[in-house]
Amino acid sequence: MSIDRHAVIDAQGPLDTPDPREPASSRPPRTGLFSPRTMALWLGPFLATAATLIWSGNFVIARALHESVAPVQTAFWRWGIALLAVAPFALKQVWQQRALIRRHLGFLTLAALLGVTLFNTLIYQAGQTTSATNLALIAATSPIMIVGFGLIGGAERVTKRRATGLFIALFGVVALVSKASPAVLFGLDFSSGDLWMLLATATFAGYSAMLRRKPAGISGVSLLFTTFVIGTAMLAPAYIISLTVQGGFAPTTGNVGALLYIGVFSSALAFFTWNKAIDLIGATRAGVIYYLQPVFVAVVSYFALGEPTTPIQLLCMGLIIVGIALAARSAAPKNPAAPADTA
Repeated sequence: MSIDRHAVIDAQGPLDTPDPREPASSRPPRTGLFSPRTMALWLGPFLATAATLIWSGNFVIARALHESVAPVQTAFWRWGIALLAVAPFALKQVWQQRALIRRHLGFLTLAALLGVTLFNTLIYQAGQTTSATNLALIAATSPIMIVGFGLIGGAERVTKRRATGLFIALFGVVALVSKASPAVLFGLDFSSGDLWMLLATATFAGYSAMLRRKPAGISGVSLLFTTFVIGTAMLAPAYIISLTVQGGFAPTTGNVGALLYIGVFSSALAFFTWNKAIDLIGATRAGVIYYLQPVFVAVVSYFALGEPTTPIQLLCMGLIIVGIALAARSAAPKNPAAPADTA
């Protein structure tokens, strides 16, 4: 007795096509190169790298503006510009998700305080009295702090491989910033600005760790817009006091251009990509990629300013990349990454 293959296919459907009547939740997860998990593992590091690249200019700008614009005023204008940049993309979603936003207002207010009101204001305050080298060196402790906050919150776990990669990358960063010279490292002149920068680093680590517990249903742009509004509102009283005591600043091509850069790119764009990266791969893995910042600074300085790159610097960059690669291959976060938000 022969079997009509076409009749079987007509009755059951193609063998590799799921029955459309079957609930999606009961189907086996899609695997392969273009599966959601695989795409997340590639997209997450890419987005974290993009944010780190954009932020690489922040320390230079913090030093460049310290004589012309007061720290609180720099921060206020930064987030005001970022708010305007995000608004056209966010207002509709914020309105649709207004009930969720009201329900989780406490979480959003704390995230705004750490990530918007405090973090960059403290960086600009630190830039008043310390060098860009010290800023970069202290910022290198951020991934370690992110790991610590993640462990306290129970959202991340650290394997031996990840810890090894983390410290290799940290060693590479310290060697790069100090030019691999113990005399330079121990001869750094630490000041009150370094304490401000240490506090800024802690607030960024706390903000990054918090994002793993972002309320479900609140999209990425809604999170950005809401935290930008709350954070800017909390900055407003300090901004008014600064205007009264210190006076405003005279707009120039240089300081306006710097404010536009940190408002549109370092705030709106970089924070969106960073938040999305944490949503996909977790705060610890994204934090390890943050170690690339001094590498980007060195590369940009080479091409834009003609600053020479020494063999020692290349070796240090290699250590950073090896450490990041080793940490990135370690086990996934304890809590699986949530599906990407609707941007």
